Amino acid sequence: MRAVEISSYGAPDVLRLTERPDPTPAAGELLIGVQASGVNRPDVLQRKGLYPMPPGVSDLPGLEIAGTVLAGAPQDLADAGLKVGDAVCALVAGGGYAQRCVAPAGQCLPVPRGLSMVEAASLPETYYTVWQNVFQIARLQAGETLLVQGGSSGIGVAAIQLAKALGSTVIVTAGSDEKCAACVAIGADHAINYRTQDFAAEARRLTGGRGVNVVLDMVAGPYVAREVECLAEDGRLAIIAVQGGNESAFSAASVLRKRLQISGSTLRPRSVAYKTQIARELRERVWPLVESGRVRPVIHRTFAAAQAADAHALMESSAHVGKIVLTW
Repeated sequence: MRAVEISSYGAPDVLRLTERPDPTPAAGELLIGVQASGVNRPDVLQRKGLYPMPPGVSDLPGLEIAGTVLAGAPQDLADAGLKVGDAVCALVAGGGYAQRCVAPAGQCLPVPRGLSMVEAASLPETYYTVWQNVFQIARLQAGETLLVQGGSSGIGVAAIQLAKALGSTVIVTAGSDEKCAACVAIGADHAINYRTQDFAAEARRLTGGRGVNVVLDMVAGPYVAREVECLAEDGRLAIIAVQGGNESAFSAASVLRKRLQISGSTLRPRSVAYKTQIARELRERVWPLVESGRVRPVIHRTFAAAQAADAHALMESSAHVGKIVLTW
C-alpha cells in the first residue's frame, strides 16, 4: 500500500510518500480501505517528535479515516453492526495516512447518510474530542453558554455546531475579523477577535456580567487566568491542548469562590472501551444531527496524499477555517 511516513522529525517536508505492507487486523479490529484521511494538530506534533505514539501503534501519522470495510472477524463485524463493504469513518491511534488502516471495531462508525468520504474523514477526531470534553466531562447543558478558544479550527467548528444544535449559546475567539465572520456564519452567536479585544472582558459583557458556563481551551498558558475570570459560578474549564504554553498562573481564590472545575484530557492513549462508549453516544446523539443537516462538516481544503507536506504547512499557518483532508 501507499502511505505517508515521517522520514525524520522536522518541518513539513519530512513527510514522504512511501510503500508499506498492508496491515493485518488483530482480534477486535477491522481492516479499512482508506479513501480520505483527516489532518489534525497532533499529526503536526508527531511530525516534530513532540507526540509519541502509544506502544504497539503504527509509526505512520493520522488519527481519523474514512473508507470501506475490507475485512474483519464475523463477530467483530456483528458487534459493530457492520459488514464487509460498508462505508465507515473511524478514530485510530495512528496509521491513518495510508491506503489501508486497521481500526478497533468499536471505533468505526457508519458514514452518515449524505456525506462524502472527505466529509466523513473530518468527523472522528474532532467529534470524539468535542463530545468527550464539552458534553461528557464539562457537562454543557441546553441554555448554558460555551466559550470556544480557536473557533475557526476543526475542533472549533465542530464545537460551535454541536453546542448550537443541542441548545447552547456559543461565543468563540478567532485571530482575525474574517475568521470571526466565518465562525458566526457557521453558527456562533458571538465572535471575539482576540488580537484586538480582551476576550475575558468581552465574554463577561456578552453574558451580562454573569460569565460563561463552559470554556473549551486549546491554548492554556496565560489564557487560563483570564478564563477563570470570565467563568460563571459553577463554571467548567476543559483544557485539551497547550498551544500557548505549559505553565499557567491563575487565582485559586476565584476557583474556590466560584466553585469552578478545571479538567484536562488526552484521547489518544485512552482505552478502546472508553472510545467505544464515545462512539456509541455519537451514533445515538450526534449522527442524527449530521444526517438531518443541523450539523455539517466544514472542509477548508483537500490535498492528494502525496501533498501531505503542503497540508501540514497550511495547518501550521492557521489560515484555514475548518478541516484539512488528504485523499487517496
